[in-house]
Amino acid sequence: MLEKYLKNGDSYGCHRVIEPKGVFPQPALKINNSTNVIWDNEILVNVESLNIDSASFSQIKRKANGKAEGIKDIILDIVQRRGKMHNPDTGSGGVFIGRVDEIGDKLINKCGLKRGDKIVSLVSLSLTPLQIHEIYEVKTAIDQVKVNGKAVLFESGIYTKLPEDIPETLALAVLDVCGAPAQTARLVKHNDTVVIIGAGGKSGILCAYEARKLIGNSGKIIGITHSTKSTNNLKKIGVCDSILELDAQNASLCYKETLKVTGNKLANLVINCTNVPGTELSSILMCRERGKVYFFSMATSFTKASLGAEGVGKDIDMIIGNGYTKGHAEMALNILRESKEIRSLYDEIYNGST
Repeated sequence: MLEKYLKNGDSYGCHRVIEPKGVFPQPALKINNSTNVIWDNEILVNVESLNIDSASFSQIKRKANGKAEGIKDIILDIVQRRGKMHNPDTGSGGVFIGRVDEIGDKLINKCGLKRGDKIVSLVSLSLTPLQIHEIYEVKTAIDQVKVNGKAVLFESGIYTKLPEDIPETLALAVLDVCGAPAQTARLVKHNDTVVIIGAGGKSGILCAYEARKLIGNSGKIIGITHSTKSTNNLKKIGVCDSILELDAQNASLCYKETLKVTGNKLANLVINCTNVPGTELSSILMCRERGKVYFFSMATSFTKASLGAEGVGKDIDMIIGNGYTKGHAEMALNILRESKEIRSLYDEIYNGST
């Protein structure tokens, strides 16, 4: 146990910022990831696994030509240079699983945790002080790495204990994107026509399931997938009225095909869950006037989205995906409990994958 804690730490972790001064930990270029001592309003965690967000892991995997050793080297280099897993190319991070090691004096009676508790962080690795001593396994199929490391949660940080009824690899994967179905529940209205780009992926399937519950049988869900594998995964869930296998970077094609399946009406709501750049204009064009586009994708360029909507004269509301919604963790885990189809598919994908 640590003998003493540092005092007067900022609740948002600004005391850890090294460069540039005056910014918060997430946009900072470098933060202090020391774990020899912690502040009295911090929690120290022994980290076992990282779930790198999909956009970030895809970029790293491409850069490493899919090789595990190259992926390890890139992740270790980012953490060493920045003090956190904050991909400089995508600006994003992910979440971790670990066991609580130390709890600062200010939090010990109000954080709801004790030493040894196994938790998943619900704040991005892009702002979390992190040390990685070793990466001993790379699960390229599911964007996860097994590590020996340490991380620090700030007073403002959010987390959840691991559920006993869901394997931790699966729980980690789902909790990384738990903001998506929770935000979907806020945005979808009964009888809506909803288009989901990246509908065959992890967050896309959760959004499609939640949307189906809310719109009823009189609404319509259109899933946009990028591959036969994603299409087949989505078909197993059985919540989409139409599935279109399209290149989401081809805005003209997406627009034309969506016109066909909606009878020229387009969508009330478009949800973008892709992990590739260049899909902003497709999202905009598939949305009807005064509709909404929800960008959950970390590959989104909000400059392209804003100027793209202006350029094609679309009067729509565009919403930035918020990774936090009150109750989002439990909502996402409950989808696994409610849907045998999703649980079976995700067990197949996330348990035992490499």
